Amino acid sequence: MSLFAQIANFNGQVPKIDPDNAVMLLIDHQSGLFQTVHDMPMPTLRSNATTLAKVATLANIPVITTASVPQGPNGPLIPEIHASAPHAKYVARKGEINAWDNPEFVAAVKATGKKQLIIAGTITSVCMAFPCIAAVAEGYQVFAVVDASGTYSKMAQEITLARVVQAGVVPMDTAAVCSEIQRTWNRPDAEKWAEAYSAVFPDYKLLIESYVKAQSVATNQEQLDSQRT
Repeated sequence: MSLFAQIANFNGQVPKIDPDNAVMLLIDHQSGLFQTVHDMPMPTLRSNATTLAKVATLANIPVITTASVPQGPNGPLIPEIHASAPHAKYVARKGEINAWDNPEFVAAVKATGKKQLIIAGTITSVCMAFPCIAAVAEGYQVFAVVDASGTYSKMAQEITLARVVQAGVVPMDTAAVCSEIQRTWNRPDAEKWAEAYSAVFPDYKLLIESYVKAQSVATNQEQLDSQRT
């Protein structure tokens, strides 16, 4: 038996993202729902969800968004997602809690022709988990981005992870998704990818700034402060 036999719909193959065969589903990243998140800092969740949208744009991956009753207390989608992914398609739902229960949403996914789904949604145990499990049942290869989802307790996160893994979903974090899509630093847009990572790792941005300055000093032969008179 393959090591990956328990991963749904990969037929024993290595479960990794193929950017040419993937669509990103960003579900219910809404300002009201964000206020219920307690398994991670809300700014971290907001930054990670936005980073996924940026990376999808860099990699030309289709993005589909949707919201749960955005005119009510759940609130609107955070604006950064569509600002970072102008090509994203928004699908309005008619009150369905599980986005996969909405025929228009499923039709939008099928219209992409992609067989891999990268899914993040707030709340993790509902808005992420429900469509992940439903999509696996329909034959899709599904990756769940846990740190771009968010839920009301660490216990809820752990229980949900156990549930989706049992269903054959591949859990990932935002940085892993970025890296698997990017594949290599030997590419002309590497600087833009570094900018995307800096949102996930703020300290990494400091490292980039230090490196850029060091290169500038060497290239421009900038005089050191200790040598000034």
